[in-house]
Amino acid sequence: MAEHLASIFGTEKDRVNCPFYFKIGACRHGDRCSRLHNRPTISPTLLLSNMYHRPDMITPGVDAQGQQIDPRKIQEHFEDFYEDIFEELSKFGEIESLNVCDNLADHMIGNVYVQFREEDQAAAAVKALQGRFYSGRPIIVDFSPVTDFREATCRQFEENSCNRGGYCNFMHVKQISRELRRKLFGQYRRSRRSRSRSQSPGPYHRRDNRDRDHRDRGDYYGSGRRSGDRHGKYESDGGRRRHGSPKRMRSPVREGSEERRARIEQWNREREERNA
Repeated sequence: MAEHLASIFGTEKDRVNCPFYFKIGACRHGDRCSRLHNRPTISPTLLLSNMYHRPDMITPGVDAQGQQIDPRKIQEHFEDFYEDIFEELSKFGEIESLNVCDNLADHMIGNVYVQFREEDQAAAAVKALQGRFYSGRPIIVDFSPVTDFREATCRQFEENSCNRGGYCNFMHVKQISRELRRKLFGQYRRSRRSRSRSQSPGPYHRRDNRDRDHRDRGDYYGSGRRSGDRHGKYESDGGRRRHGSPKRMRSPVREGSEERRARIEQWNREREERNA
């Protein structure tokens, strides 16, 4: 039974938990929903409800006075908002993704989802944003259960084929230009590359490591000359180096076990003769 409940959790077959709240962090029924909305107490993702107010909220492409709006002006207005909110939220930590809904339904219009790299960064943002205002409107911020935006976004909208329009129950994520994305998120890639370069050992560092390895294995060779003395000024007797290359001492040949036993027996006989 437990395995069955776990397999259907957050799906349409789950009659206890709301699948829409689980997938997109919002439900059109709100608190009147017949299924449970399990609100997380901690999450790397935050939902800032109804935060973005587009200039053509009443009628798409038309302002409040009924005048047509240039689509470029609408995009410019949105990107100004996006950059503004990104810079404010990035004060609390590294942002993995920042998505703004282009939906028109009341429970999703203007929703801003920000996913931080760490949960404690999101917690710091919640604490700082509570009680604040943006453009004269209070900021409503909560932890969101959404961690995988691929499950939350409308695939038909991405393919320009969603027949539900702005009232679709899945996210219609409003896109920003490549230039703005590169400007905002590129700083993280640059900082990661700089950190990786600073942490990776350079050629001089590797050379120092090799020198240190030689010292760790012993500063002196069998001849008694320091390995660091590259010019070979001194030999094992402490005198000046004679003409020609210094002669390196060979390692003594180890004796076999029979030879060692014979030598020990000879020592014992010599010691007994001296004591007699």
